[in-house]
Amino acid sequence: MTKFVATGGTTHRTYHLAGFAEAMGRAGQIEEGLRVLAEALAQMDATSEGFHGAELYRLQGEFLLCREAGEVACREAEACFRRALALARQQQARSLELRAAMSLTRLCQTQGRQAEARPMLAECYDWFTEGFDTPDLQEAKALLEQVGS
Repeated sequence: MTKFVATGGTTHRTYHLAGFAEAMGRAGQIEEGLRVLAEALAQMDATSEGFHGAELYRLQGEFLLCREAGEVACREAEACFRRALALARQQQARSLELRAAMSLTRLCQTQGRQAEARPMLAECYDWFTEGFDTPDLQEAKALLEQVGS
């Protein structure tokens, strides 16, 4: 990434930063992942390269919850998930919308608010007509079963 940036390249940089942040999160480096996400969001704002913005906000919410499970973190994470959901819908990015809906549903589930979140997740899931063997759609189906009808 450093060599790419040194050339002046910025195309799809937010996408690559999101992947880098996600890897950091998997390695337990939450603070560093949040720093990378902040950089990616700043890049998105500066360049208007927002095609992956929904995933940036979703990851930010997930990382906030990993860092702290308190009430403030939950509110901030929910705001991130809702922003991700709105951006994905605006861009008609159905897969990113599904991911944001799953994150919001899981958060609502931990707060006993699954009845509030289930219709939103069901609507996202029902949009798909194929690809049901993909990890995201399998996870969404399992989550829908968990939160009931």
